[in-house]
Amino acid sequence: MEYIILIVTLVGIVFGADLLLNGSVAIAKRFHVSDFVIGAVIVGIGTSVPELVVSFFGALKGNADVAIGNVVGSNIFNVLGILGLTALLFPIAIDKKNMTFEIPLCIGVSVLLTLLALNFFNGTPATISRIDGIVLLLIFAGYMWYSIARDKRESTPIPPLTEGANDKEMQCLMPVWKAVMKVVVGLGILIVSCDMFVDDAVAIAKSWGVDDAIISLTLVACGTSLPELAASVVAACKKNTQLALGNIVGSNIFNILLILGLSSQVMPLVSADITIVDYAVMIAAAAFPLLFGFKGKIGRVGGAVMVLCFVLYTWYLIAG
Repeated sequence: MEYIILIVTLVGIVFGADLLLNGSVAIAKRFHVSDFVIGAVIVGIGTSVPELVVSFFGALKGNADVAIGNVVGSNIFNVLGILGLTALLFPIAIDKKNMTFEIPLCIGVSVLLTLLALNFFNGTPATISRIDGIVLLLIFAGYMWYSIARDKRESTPIPPLTEGANDKEMQCLMPVWKAVMKVVVGLGILIVSCDMFVDDAVAIAKSWGVDDAIISLTLVACGTSLPELAASVVAACKKNTQLALGNIVGSNIFNILLILGLSSQVMPLVSADITIVDYAVMIAAAAFPLLFGFKGKIGRVGGAVMVLCFVLYTWYLIAG
């Protein structure tokens, strides 16, 4: 029965991601928003809801390792696992704006989180304080404002549809209310399916005798990233790799700035079990798109290297 539930929830994840993407692209085209920004803002934030729930309630229950570890683990999986797998399917286009702003910002906030968690600024025992959280939230607000304002400045009017318009163009005709409903319903299906998938996967892992610590470091972090995986793979299959890239970069920035910013307002986050190795892997993962995308795209070789790095990191966690 558990394996049947696992298959059904996987189907639900893919179906929900497809609805979310169709609605998001329709909204983007209706309001002249680029695929990257719609991926970073609407899809990126939407698919990070499971991380928000897990980290927020982890902080509420006084378990900072869950709050921080979920974000660190998810960010690693987002880039090495999801972006790597997506690049293996279809090379991911990276433009100059991605290389000069969004990806460097993702690296920067990953470094900032590491410095805060390792007490570089205040010397208190491994604490992300409420003041630290407010700083993270202010940076997030600035990022959102700049991304949307820049996209409005650089957007170009959409030409009138012509006879024989393709499917992507036809999405522009979708009423806004219908597009919003697709986003809401798709996101709802994604969240419910992911929650059921994680619970069922944990039950199966325990029946195999897998240790609880390994489950929390791997299944929980990867499970909460399933919406990003589904959204990115579906976007790549539809040849919309900019939306896939925006989804991953936006999710990682959202995870650090907004999720930990909000979680630290519940109570200061004191983390002891997330090691310097985990933070270092997170920073390296954030830098990989810059490393592999300098020629304008992340090819299949880069994707294979990222997936291999994720496998090695997972092996390190289990072996350690």
